[in-house]
Amino acid sequence: MIELQDKSLLQTGLFMGGAWREASTGETFAVTDPATGEIIAECAKGGAEDAEAAVAAAEAAQDDWAARPAKERAGILGKFYHLIVENADDLAQILTAEQGKPLAEARGEILYGAAFFEWYAEEAKRVYGETIPTPNRGQRLLVLRQPIGVCAAITPWNFPMAMIARKAAPALAAGCTMVLKPATSTPLSALALGELARRAGVPDGVFSIVPGPASTVGDTLVASDAVRKITFTGSTDVGRTLMSRAAGNIKKLSLELGGNAPVLVFEDADIDVAVRGAIASKFRNAGQTCVCANRIYVHDAIYDRFSEAFTRAVKAMKVGPGREAGTEIGPMIDEAALEKVEEHVSDCVDKGGTVAAGGQRHALGGTYYEPTVLTGAIQSMLIAHEETFGPVAPLFRFSCETEAIQLANDTEYGLAAYLFTRDAARQWRVGEGLEFGVVGVNTGIVSYEGAPFGGMKASGVGREGSRHGIDEFLETKYLCIGEIGS
Repeated sequence: MIELQDKSLLQTGLFMGGAWREASTGETFAVTDPATGEIIAECAKGGAEDAEAAVAAAEAAQDDWAARPAKERAGILGKFYHLIVENADDLAQILTAEQGKPLAEARGEILYGAAFFEWYAEEAKRVYGETIPTPNRGQRLLVLRQPIGVCAAITPWNFPMAMIARKAAPALAAGCTMVLKPATSTPLSALALGELARRAGVPDGVFSIVPGPASTVGDTLVASDAVRKITFTGSTDVGRTLMSRAAGNIKKLSLELGGNAPVLVFEDADIDVAVRGAIASKFRNAGQTCVCANRIYVHDAIYDRFSEAFTRAVKAMKVGPGREAGTEIGPMIDEAALEKVEEHVSDCVDKGGTVAAGGQRHALGGTYYEPTVLTGAIQSMLIAHEETFGPVAPLFRFSCETEAIQLANDTEYGLAAYLFTRDAARQWRVGEGLEFGVVGVNTGIVSYEGAPFGGMKASGVGREGSRHGIDEFLETKYLCIGEIGS
């Protein structure tokens, strides 16, 4: 049971055209609490017909929304922001119940997501065009930036509120309408946002939410000629599929995909700072983040000292239900995620690695896994090349800066990386040498709504956040005007 001050935030229908509806099929699906396995809600299960209806509503609302003055759109987004902040405690309860992360983390995610609505409420008024000096008399050259049109967003379960905000806020600010398909594991946070959007005065059809299977809802959105833009956060394999399918009608894409984040701890690093930073990155959301530390490379000269301090800190972390006071590590999302973690730990041990902490399912049962440290990791292990997405930290050795950069870049992914050093020149050299879209220097927390977020290589295309994020929802139009006189 989710205890809420405002029970109307717990919605289970489809949000389309500004109203709550049942699925066209009348079907529902269960949403479970990963901490207990209990069913907490039955949500309407949208299908192809519902997705088509949501797109039609978005298409009908598009011209009016795009034509509204930017200041008016900004005012609505500002109300949306304040409503999220005012209801942050309830939204955190919903998020923790369906996703499992500690309540403090959930509330942090709510406020982080809200910040995108605040940022893009302001940015809506700064979508500037330009004039170009003309080569001819009696001519003017102008550049306009206009909303791309109807957009579809497909979002993941690990950050069920923030990943929506990072997409919906810039899209709406730019003058685009949006249809959202949230992850079926965590639809309740999305639906609560739908209720707040309604209260904020977002016009009917501008923002719709259709939970349901990717094979019906997602495929319908990708195939629709009315949808001009797809924005997706999820696995690289699914991103490749979306990219291929979107080619049929040349849709614009933003893809924030998998990661395999390296952490480089150099011999001159402050070990306490490096330990805190690595733990902050690695164990947030039980390691179920695309930017979490997946490979920790430590210089030979300080490997033993770092390993001891890091292992000691990991052993002290409290595992438990997200709503229990003091919990730092909650359950994993499902059994499949747990089995992947076990596979990576087993492979590491089979190839000569050592379990320094954890290494097995937690005594709490269910999908809990002990926060784990593996020493003696090497590049031939699965954990060096696959995204673990769990609370497992492997420690590798390196001997020089060149080797560290080579090891870090030895992956198809390029989302986030971290380095710890007190050498200012090295910060520049290594920061520039890493093939990753986001690099943290002497910190494990890098997310900020005013900074661009996105990856290189197989980690995706496009950027979210900052002034660059709104560009993803705009078309650039050139006007050449002749015969206007001298």
